[in-house]
Amino acid sequence: MKYITNSVLSFLLLFLFSCSYDKVESEVEIDPVPQGMYFPAISSTTWDTLTPAQLAWNETEIESLYEYLDVNRTKGFMVLKDGRIVLEKYFNGHTADSQWTWFSAAKSLTATITGIAQEEGLLHITDKTSDYLGTNWTSLPIEKENLITVQHHLSMTTGLTDHVGDYIPWVCTTPSCLEYTADAGTRWAYHQGGFIVLQNILTQSTGMDFQSYGKTKLEDRIGMRGNWTKALGLNLYNSTTRSMARFGLLALNKGSWDGSSIVSKTYFDQMTDTSQELNKSYGYLWWLNGKQSYMGTTSQEVVSSELIPNAPSDLFAALGANDQKIYVVPSQGLVIVRCGESAGENQLGLSSFDNELWAKLNAVIP
Repeated sequence: MKYITNSVLSFLLLFLFSCSYDKVESEVEIDPVPQGMYFPAISSTTWDTLTPAQLAWNETEIESLYEYLDVNRTKGFMVLKDGRIVLEKYFNGHTADSQWTWFSAAKSLTATITGIAQEEGLLHITDKTSDYLGTNWTSLPIEKENLITVQHHLSMTTGLTDHVGDYIPWVCTTPSCLEYTADAGTRWAYHQGGFIVLQNILTQSTGMDFQSYGKTKLEDRIGMRGNWTKALGLNLYNSTTRSMARFGLLALNKGSWDGSSIVSKTYFDQMTDTSQELNKSYGYLWWLNGKQSYMGTTSQEVVSSELIPNAPSDLFAALGANDQKIYVVPSQGLVIVRCGESAGENQLGLSSFDNELWAKLNAVIP
């Protein structure tokens, strides 16, 4: 009888322990990852999230990533997976409501606005620049000026003298500053003046200043909250980190937002592919990874390497001075944003920070 009682007691204890274990197991169950692409509401601050645990990311490396970002003077940082926020962190007094300047990352925004204007029949990128600005917008002989098209401004191949290292001529757009170095399409150079002319073309072709056109046709339609300001001869775009992420999400979806086409997929694919053979890592004002070579912003040297070796080969990016970054990785459904002060190199686009940051990201994202 005592043996039977002990056996029953042991069975009850085993049963209770099993139930308790099952309860603990159920408490640590990880929610399944939602399927499909997510788009945050246009008029709301609500934004769906995922946890790194749900995605089986390496959580132990996240703090190291944040420490690296903090030390390197980051202000805002976000990672989206299929549109949902996985990581969002602010540093050095910055907040979710703070705005920051995109610098040349706004070139990619301008290129996208150009595609919208083309789709509306307001311009065509194969048209001559003089079709919109009139003749003698440069100091070139008319036959050389007529070689320059809107497409050359998008691909940085106008052939105009870029005045690298000499800031005022570099940003100047008066005819006396727009001088001949090579025939359009035969030389790649990162020329700010040539880019600003593209914004002038948008203003002329749309009948409204390009800032207002872009706000109506793009920013308002995806919930971006930003503004353009003038400083140092430049048109500068400023926004929150989340607005940068919204633009990245539009890019991840090839110009479509929650079923609505903002810019045609045909143009978007063209914009994010090699635009010429001189700098294979440059599209229409977007930087491209996974190519055999690239050119930097301050040199005519062709570097035999991918743009960011540590990053996925299908990455494309909007890059701005002082390490403003919007990375888009279609194969992984990722958008990664970093804004802040320079991480060390005062570069206009690509810097060593890109490859170092991706080494940190690879430790987190399998």
